[in-house]
Amino acid sequence: MIQLLFTLIFAEMALIVIFVFKTPFRKLVIMGIDRIKRDRGPIVVKTVAATVFVVMMSNVYNVVAIHRHWIEDGDINPMEQILLAKHLLEASLMGFSLFLAFMIDKLHHYIRELRIRRQTMEAAKKQNRVFEDGKTPVSEEIKALEEEITPLRARIKQLQSELQEKTEEANNAEAHALALKKQSEGFLMEYDRLLEENQNLRSQLQSLDR
Repeated sequence: MIQLLFTLIFAEMALIVIFVFKTPFRKLVIMGIDRIKRDRGPIVVKTVAATVFVVMMSNVYNVVAIHRHWIEDGDINPMEQILLAKHLLEASLMGFSLFLAFMIDKLHHYIRELRIRRQTMEAAKKQNRVFEDGKTPVSEEIKALEEEITPLRARIKQLQSELQEKTEEANNAEAHALALKKQSEGFLMEYDRLLEENQNLRSQLQSLDR
């Protein structure tokens, strides 16, 4: 279970890195997620996320129960310590994987919004250029074209400001992804420490059995 969760987290982190940096795989990943979000894909994803959340809450309940037993009895045996560490690690990994899945969904949404904004802005600029190139010396036509160009220029400024906001959001998401990478490294170190403690506890149990 723990190995599966670590595999899932590393896969999600790889997707976030692909989203953040413009690589040839970025377009393929976006197309794949677009296909997943069609038809019954969102229902399946939400069902899986809900299942993971329920299992995570079950692990949290087990951690609370063991901790309460520890407080009441004032002592805890090595087996319960192992179970406590195992449930705590699984709950942490499940919560982290759900958070990464949420980040992937938001990054995909922001990237699609940026692409749509850029296409709209380019179309507005082309239309504006066509109007400017097609001006005639007739004063009435010039006035009519200027009246049509004015709202288009205002629209371009609005789209540029929205594009700047989306770009800042994407940069913030990139910084957050790097922070998540550092946090995952901390989880790996914590996992190694727990494995070492687990080995020590097993050695103590074997010595007690002898």
